[in-house]
Amino acid sequence: MRLGVVLEQCLAPVPGGTGRYSLELALALHRTAPPGWELLGMTALHRRARLPALPFPVRQLPLPRRALVVAWERGHRPSARVDVLHALTPLHPQRSGTPLVVTVHDAVPWTHPETLTPRGAEWHRRMVGRAATTADLLVVPTQAVADELARHVALREVLVVGEGVSADLALPSDADRRAAALGLPERFLLTVSTLEPRKGLRRLVEALDALDEDLPLLCVGQAGWGDTGVAPDRVRLLGRVPDADLAVLLRRATALVVPSLDEGFGLPLLEGMSLGTPVLTSDAPALVEVAGGAALAVPLAELGEGLRRITSDESLRSRLREAGPRRAATYTWDGAAETLWRAYARLGEDGLRQA
Repeated sequence: MRLGVVLEQCLAPVPGGTGRYSLELALALHRTAPPGWELLGMTALHRRARLPALPFPVRQLPLPRRALVVAWERGHRPSARVDVLHALTPLHPQRSGTPLVVTVHDAVPWTHPETLTPRGAEWHRRMVGRAATTADLLVVPTQAVADELARHVALREVLVVGEGVSADLALPSDADRRAAALGLPERFLLTVSTLEPRKGLRRLVEALDALDEDLPLLCVGQAGWGDTGVAPDRVRLLGRVPDADLAVLLRRATALVVPSLDEGFGLPLLEGMSLGTPVLTSDAPALVEVAGGAALAVPLAELGEGLRRITSDESLRSRLREAGPRRAATYTWDGAAETLWRAYARLGEDGLRQA
C-alpha cells in the first residue's frame, strides 16, 4: 500500500507554518509507517527549488506549480499511483477512485478575508468547499477550526489532528555563543510569524506603548504580504533563523507574544510552551484551545494590559514556565501521524473493496 502526500507548500516562496506542518508531518508519517505501507511525496515541477534530503522518495509531477493548480482545479489527477492521497494543504486534485484526504488549516478565508488578497480568499473558499463535499476525509488542527468551518461549508467527515514540536527545536550546547552572535539583550519580547496582516503585528507594536520599560521586540519570520504596521525603528526583524537559534531566542525571551487575529493552530505558541517560554496570546479560539490554560490569553483590545502583566509579574511567568512544557507534551508529530495512519488504513481498505 502506498500513501501519497502533497508537499508542494514546502517549496512555496513563503512556506510559513503550513510548510513546516507539511514537512514535519511527512517525516513523522515515515517514522511511524505501519508494516505494508510506503510513503511517496509529490510536488509540482521545480527547476531550482529543492526539498531537503528526505528518507522517502519524492516525485516531481510533470507540471510547474501554476499549471498544476489549474490542472487540478479542472479535474486532472496526479500521474503517480497511490492507494490513499493526502493533500497537506487545500491544494488538491478532484477525487477519482483513490481515497482523498485534505488538510484545512484554518477558516480565515471566511473569518478574516480582509487579511488575504481577494483572489487568495476566493481560491481558498472554493478549494475548501470542494474538499468538504468530495474528499473522503477533512483533517483540521483544532476543534475550533472544525466548528468554524461548519458555519460556512457542508462538512462530511472531519478528523481533528493536532501538530507537534520538531525534534530539531532543542536548546543547543553552544547557546551562549549563539545568543552573543544574535546580540540578545537581557530582557526582550519575541514574536514568531510570517509578516502578514493576520498575525496582528500592528496591534502588538501599538501595545508596546503600554509598557513602563522600553523592552525591545524581536520578530522571527519571513516577509509575507500586506501592510503589517511593523516599523523598523520599533521592531528588530531577524527573518528566518535556524531551529537552534530559534530555541535560544525562545528560551531567553521574557515572553513570546502571539497576537494573531485568527489561527488554525498556532505552532509558535506550542513551540514556545515546549521550551518553557511564558506566552501571551490573543484569545483566538484555536490559540486558547491549544494553550489549554498554559498561556496568558487576552482579547486584542487588552493586549497592552497583557504585556504589562506578563512582563512585570514574575510569579505569573514562573507558573507559565512550568505549565507550558506539560501542555506542549500532549501534542506530538508522531502522535498525529499515528492517528492519521489509522484513518488511512480504513480508507485504503474501503478503496480496495470498491476497486
